[in-house]
Amino acid sequence: MEYIIIVIAAIFVNNIVFAQFLGICPFLGVSNKLSTSVGMGGAVVFVMTLATIVTYLIFQFVLVPFGLQFLQTISYILVIAALVQMVEIILKKISPPLYQALGIFLPLITTNCAVLGVAILVIQKDLNLLQSVVFAFANAVGFTLALVIFAGIREHLELMGVPKGMKGIPIALVVAGLLSLAFMGFAGLV
Repeated sequence: MEYIIIVIAAIFVNNIVFAQFLGICPFLGVSNKLSTSVGMGGAVVFVMTLATIVTYLIFQFVLVPFGLQFLQTISYILVIAALVQMVEIILKKISPPLYQALGIFLPLITTNCAVLGVAILVIQKDLNLLQSVVFAFANAVGFTLALVIFAGIREHLELMGVPKGMKGIPIALVVAGLLSLAFMGFAGLV
């Protein structure tokens, strides 16, 4: 039951985009088309889950034993960047079609603050390894859900008669605010 609560809270109640306000740059930048949003979401699910596992292990078995917790943020940034590069190289050699599908999104994930934010939140919430993996996966799914919903609305807005002054980013920000309010409706769920 504890893991179900973690999943529901991460996807709906404390959505990484709408409640935590992390990952806004790729949320606004990649959400023009539904296909690119799905690709970015898949890449985020993979990298966020993997990065959380690696950063959790580094924190517990390197930083804490040596009293180096103050290096958490910088070490996480380095680990995430190296991990994304490593995944990119491995995918290029092992599965070129998957590399082609995710190729453009992997470098974008390096600068996605949602990946770093989830890795830090895992430590702040004092979760164990399995809870951390579930938390990271659920947050990545929540990010993907937000991205896909937003992309669908933006594609629909392209067909609508949006006033000239509201086209592009202004209407996107209004829609993001309305989606954030909609997700606030889940606040009492968990």
